[in-house]
Amino acid sequence: MKAIVIVKPGGPESLQVMERPIPEVGPGEVLIQIKAAAVNRPDIAQRKGHYPPPPGAPQDIPGLDVAGVVERCGSAVRRWKPGDSVCALLSGGGYAEYAAVDEGQCLPIPKGWDYETASSLPETVFTVWQNVFQRGHLTAGEHFLVHGGSGGIGITAIQLAKAFGARVFATAGSPAKCDACLSLGASICVNYREADFEEVLRSEGVDLVLDMIGGEYFSKNTSLLRDEGRLVFINATKGNNPALNIRNIIQKRLVITGSMLRNRSVAFKTALAREIEDKVWPILEKGLFKPVIYKKFPLADASGAHALMERSDHIGKIILVNVESKM
Repeated sequence: MKAIVIVKPGGPESLQVMERPIPEVGPGEVLIQIKAAAVNRPDIAQRKGHYPPPPGAPQDIPGLDVAGVVERCGSAVRRWKPGDSVCALLSGGGYAEYAAVDEGQCLPIPKGWDYETASSLPETVFTVWQNVFQRGHLTAGEHFLVHGGSGGIGITAIQLAKAFGARVFATAGSPAKCDACLSLGASICVNYREADFEEVLRSEGVDLVLDMIGGEYFSKNTSLLRDEGRLVFINATKGNNPALNIRNIIQKRLVITGSMLRNRSVAFKTALAREIEDKVWPILEKGLFKPVIYKKFPLADASGAHALMERSDHIGKIILVNVESKM
């Protein structure tokens, strides 16, 4: 099969098309013929040598979420059969024509969705559901702030929080990106290049923040949080060692937490997938969630897709399409 391989840590040019064996399937796994795969920030980190895959995952083929057709099933697979259309969360290996994954990490393609839009779902929906709803305990009527509102995580968090009855705020880096956040359901979007989100949102107050920035945002986030507020980290691109006002945390009884999904067990991801199918898939199939695809690239041009993502000009998801397997 053709796969996009990281030949050495470095820039987008280090992604090259190479021939690799089609993966073997274990007893509980399915082999997916991949029609489309999404590009995510962790793929960039892996390419640079900063985010190694967990043991057992392909070490030099990036790609965390895919959509396609089940080609083959292991002997213990019960739910899926060859020919089924699925999307799946992987630990790596999605930039290829085929990938093997445990059956529990697969979900049916939502009704009315095609492979390309479905491939945009797993990594962002799994991440948002775990961190906003399970760890963050967001409930209807609460105020929710997500940073990076126009990226894959942001567009997912805005729409799901809105669908479940929260009032949503976001930050983004341009007027166009803020307009996109507002169109998806945010009540306020702060252009962080022009205004201080702490000042803009001070009168609103926030119950939950989803942050991937860290650094100086920490003190601003905790300042905005109301009593019993929650701050959930999924990354810290601007620094891991912020100033910490412990008294503020104590006085407002704040909860500060975070998580990383990639290295969690198959059992954890399977349970998460089943909850997502029960709680989120009906929202998608009712049309209450809009996929936002910025641009599609052929699989062979994964380097071009990475270069675009690193420029941060995009709004929404960037997709790799496996042209040879597209039907």
